[in-house]
Amino acid sequence: MIFAAVRNRGYRTYLIGQSLNNTGTWMGSVTLDWLALRLTDRPAAVGIAMALQFLPILLFGVHGGALADRYRKRTLLLLTQSVNAALTTALAVLTIAGAVRIQHVFAFALLTGLVFVVDAPTRQVFAAEVVPPDHLRAAVALNAAVFQATRLIGPAIAAVLIATAGTGWVFALQALCFTGPTVALLRLAPTPVPPRAPRERHAFRTAGRYVWRHPPVFWTIVLVGVIGTFGLNFPIVLTALASDTFGGSASLYGLFNIVLAVGSAAGALLAGSLTSTRLHRIILLGGLFGAVQALAALAPGLPSFLPLLAALGFVNLAFQALANASVQLWVDPDVRGRVMGLYMLVFTGGTPLGAPIIGALTDHFGARWGMAVCGLVPAAAAGAIAVLHWRARPAVPGRRAIAGLRLL
Repeated sequence: MIFAAVRNRGYRTYLIGQSLNNTGTWMGSVTLDWLALRLTDRPAAVGIAMALQFLPILLFGVHGGALADRYRKRTLLLLTQSVNAALTTALAVLTIAGAVRIQHVFAFALLTGLVFVVDAPTRQVFAAEVVPPDHLRAAVALNAAVFQATRLIGPAIAAVLIATAGTGWVFALQALCFTGPTVALLRLAPTPVPPRAPRERHAFRTAGRYVWRHPPVFWTIVLVGVIGTFGLNFPIVLTALASDTFGGSASLYGLFNIVLAVGSAAGALLAGSLTSTRLHRIILLGGLFGAVQALAALAPGLPSFLPLLAALGFVNLAFQALANASVQLWVDPDVRGRVMGLYMLVFTGGTPLGAPIIGALTDHFGARWGMAVCGLVPAAAAGAIAVLHWRARPAVPGRRAIAGLRLL
């Protein structure tokens, strides 16, 4: 089932472009984290950069989803790709010239975060325009699998270029990679203009009210928010583990990302092979994600840490792909952009809150403590959500069940 979406020519074209984009994204992500650490020699600086990158979606995330409901998604994606390419080119020039400062890294993170406000929810729902509804789960899972598979290539290229040519040339190559999805989007046949959603001043209220009335969507987004805020601070803890705990360099950090990607790609494929969307599977995977991460924090050396890191990637992407596809399939198409805007808000918008906390914990108590907290908080949240959900069933005033949805 996972490869059913590939039979669609439009989706194949889109996926090829995204593969290039994702490779560049991972190259830039690894390099930006390492640059922030080397400019300041403090893991907290990586946390601040992450916070600035995701702060805009915390403030404006649902409004980006409202734009996706209102305007042509392909046009919005072409715009966001062009702006990202321009910003990355500017950072490449500064870095190659030796003029880059931590303030430039922070400014770049903030500006790309503003682009992300529109790009993220639009990209999430764009697959629904290039594949039929019965292939949507497979498309979402395959997107996640390819995104993580490029994690094998991106960090490896970045590590080689950092060691040989310098960080600036990684950013230059990343900007070039952004042309891939631009060409792919231009080659896609224009889709019919969807009915334009009415302009509204309270997109957050509309999305929030819809989610509150649909318990499976509500509980999934709550768990996604907790994991996004505390569980996914890999750049902070892995850079510190590579440089301090295990005494490595950028190459070791790149290896961590590669190992994480191997497990992640396999986890996404597992999620795409599932034939039903059940809430208890999402909660179980969320709890396992936290437990495995906490266990990895206790690993005494690389021989035990690397297999746990692969397992962490597996559970993480199985959770992410299943949660994302389930929410898209559970909601009505006319509000999908706003709901996914809210989804991305809590998933990535929590990072400005969680990243500085994890960065400070890592600074003061060490990388192992930081990683342990990243795991224990999501594990506790999954347990609490499981208890609250099943105690609240079957009757919750003011909410309606989704017809035909199997929750157990």
